[in-house]
Amino acid sequence: MSDENVTLETARETMVADLTAYIEQETPSDDLELLRRGFDWVQDFLESRLGAPEMSERHEDDVHGPVGVNVYGARNGATGNVAVLCHYDTVWPAGTLSNWPVTIEGDRLTGPGCFDMKAGLVQFVWGLKTAYESGLPVPRVSLVLNGDEEIGSPASRPIIEQVAREADAVLVFEASADAAVKTARKGVGMFRVEVAGVESHAGLDPERGVSAIDEVSRVVRSLHDAADLNAGTSVNVGLISGGSRSNVTAGHAEGQVDVRVSTQAEADRIDALLEGLEPHNPAASIHVTGEWNRPVMPRTEGNARLYTLAREEAGALGFDLAEISVGGASDGNFASALGLPVLDGLGAVGEGAHARHEWVSVDGMVQRAALAARMLLRLAQ
Repeated sequence: MSDENVTLETARETMVADLTAYIEQETPSDDLELLRRGFDWVQDFLESRLGAPEMSERHEDDVHGPVGVNVYGARNGATGNVAVLCHYDTVWPAGTLSNWPVTIEGDRLTGPGCFDMKAGLVQFVWGLKTAYESGLPVPRVSLVLNGDEEIGSPASRPIIEQVAREADAVLVFEASADAAVKTARKGVGMFRVEVAGVESHAGLDPERGVSAIDEVSRVVRSLHDAADLNAGTSVNVGLISGGSRSNVTAGHAEGQVDVRVSTQAEADRIDALLEGLEPHNPAASIHVTGEWNRPVMPRTEGNARLYTLAREEAGALGFDLAEISVGGASDGNFASALGLPVLDGLGAVGEGAHARHEWVSVDGMVQRAALAARMLLRLAQ
């Protein structure tokens, strides 16, 4: 067993206590007051484990959770500069803990947000702490704490990009995928298709109406037909609404669309489709809004190098580390689009993101904290 594993194994109970206390700070993306309290708790936790940062910034507005940047200076002659991305918001509404408290059964710890992604931050903190205690060179670390990731990072994106531009490498402590780290992610587009029709009495004047529901249904078929899973493109109209009453020809309808792509060429193809949508009945009209929320994160040479490094260090710790490409996106997509090498999925081992069966492995926390420490030591130059 490596020195890192020995050190972290002795801290196992404290790591579990840290994660438990963190989960008990409910931080739903849409509750500003709870996000502010959660952010303050995280900052106190960081200082208790790592000491005061060299520099700390807090960015805040009246809608989104605070975004923090903590810079921990290089030590022992290190010259490397690493950006670390973590989000503290979750999808779980306030009060979820009342019927889903933190529970530990054997190696499994469950609780809202444990897997996505509160365990990831705890693992990173203990990894950095362990690296500091080694007495070896440790790179400059710029930690971004994001409070709006689960809603697309609208306020935090420019801050993430600013920090990433100054880094040599970007590590993302989002949850793993079947214990694998993530070297590629799809780009994500979120769009709304609104259709205006012509209302009329469905029984008395059916010929005078133009059904927006009929039109949006045709759009749904067109969009779903555009999916190309072999090319890595999925298109899902996950929500439709419209009309006012069953005896009124619908004057309005809309569909909300989720698109995932693996290449920019596919993003361009979907853009062209959305821009070219035409109503079946010329008396109706179609209006498309939305955007590509996160760009594609391809498996670049830089990402592959970081994975090779992580796999080597995992081997030194006695376990195999796989890589994977996933359909979900993260803040790592933003850093990748700037040309930075990114390694994602360094967080929890477990499963169930956004689901009631969400859980993390306690053994995995110890193991991956040790991996984080060794990665930081390797990135010191």
